[in-house]
Amino acid sequence: MIEDIVLLSRLQFAITVFFHFIFVPLTIGLGAMVAGFEVKYWKTQQEKWKKLAQFWGNLFKINFAFGIVTGFAMTFQFGTNWGPYSEFMGDVFASPLALEALIAFFLEATFFGIWLFTNHKRPALKAVSMVLVSVGTMISAIWIITANSFMQNPVGYQMAEDGTKVLLSDIGAVLTNPYLWYMLIHTLIAAYLLSALFMAAVSGYFLLKKSNTDIFRTSMKLGVYVLVISALLLPCFGMFYGHYVGDVQPVKAAAMEAVWESGSDLPMYLIQIPSDSGNTVQAIGIPYLGSFLLTGDLHGEVTGLNDIAEEDRPPVAMTFFSFRIMVILGVVFILEALAGLYLVRKDPAMESPKSRKYIKLILYSVPLPYLAIAFGWAVAEVGRQPWIVYGLYRTAEAVSTVPAIQIIFSTGLLLLFYLLLFFLFLYLMVKAVSAGPEVAEHA
Repeated sequence: MIEDIVLLSRLQFAITVFFHFIFVPLTIGLGAMVAGFEVKYWKTQQEKWKKLAQFWGNLFKINFAFGIVTGFAMTFQFGTNWGPYSEFMGDVFASPLALEALIAFFLEATFFGIWLFTNHKRPALKAVSMVLVSVGTMISAIWIITANSFMQNPVGYQMAEDGTKVLLSDIGAVLTNPYLWYMLIHTLIAAYLLSALFMAAVSGYFLLKKSNTDIFRTSMKLGVYVLVISALLLPCFGMFYGHYVGDVQPVKAAAMEAVWESGSDLPMYLIQIPSDSGNTVQAIGIPYLGSFLLTGDLHGEVTGLNDIAEEDRPPVAMTFFSFRIMVILGVVFILEALAGLYLVRKDPAMESPKSRKYIKLILYSVPLPYLAIAFGWAVAEVGRQPWIVYGLYRTAEAVSTVPAIQIIFSTGLLLLFYLLLFFLFLYLMVKAVSAGPEVAEHA
């Protein structure tokens, strides 16, 4: 019975986090780009930059608002479904989450309001406010990922005398946790990639319609350039991130590549169908690449899953396939980015048949970064199982003893509420895009 409660509580929290995170990366990336447009208008007073700031700012407003609304549900679940976890982690969790609220959220909310209700007759105030909103979103990401990185790699703590909870002993160690900075950089680059592809797609839509082409050629180029930079940076930082995971969470690393037998000089198999029982189908191996990806050394030693107690292994198949899908999508983004760079340089007007086909491809690709981010978080969180705090506290111990029927009922209501919110979000975003750059200042 307790297994059902754990599974249902994890499912409910996963749904909550996934839906909230639909809005987070676009808020971070789009906020920075809108801030750039506002600063550019302040400096040049050119109408083009004002229209770009206004148009993309309206999309940012909608996304920002839905992100705030959906974020509240997560905090409630710490008290309802994860009471023992809140008690165990409270001393460590309290500081980052309190600082996130006191510093980041108030910074975002205050200057979002100033930016929202200041017109472009005061461009300096408008620009500074939006820059501070953008900074606030990134600070918020730092504090949230600080808390998550402790769960991945606990540092700067001591156990209470009765062993029932962790106590914060060194906030400096928590803030300099290497896991924090690997995860943060990877997350921020992914947010900029998603936002860049979104900007390129929406700009391309207007170019296909031949509407406001002088404005949207500019945002199209910006989207493509940011897409190229972020698509190329992601695998580079991801590789170093993977090496670090291999050091601190060797079980997760082994599950990412479905490595069952310990050894060195491991190949990476291009075709591989793993299972949680160890019966893995493998074909077309690239020598030494498996060891390099997991350790940074072509001859690196990798701990196999067979040397790990069965109760300490994560769900191998889900971790493996999530990692593979994320990597495959990363390759797709690189190809799309390089193709876009070639086209915007060869055909700045983006009017050739090849450019129009590329724009349509980008439009259909908008969901892909969301999927890549979702699968990336699945690797991070599912690969950590069965630990909710790695090596210290098991997920099964962290769940509240809520009747399963209550979790099912509340999850159903949550899904219904989120579906309504999602369709409302889509309606407002489509309406804002359809209105174009001529929309009123405070639409």
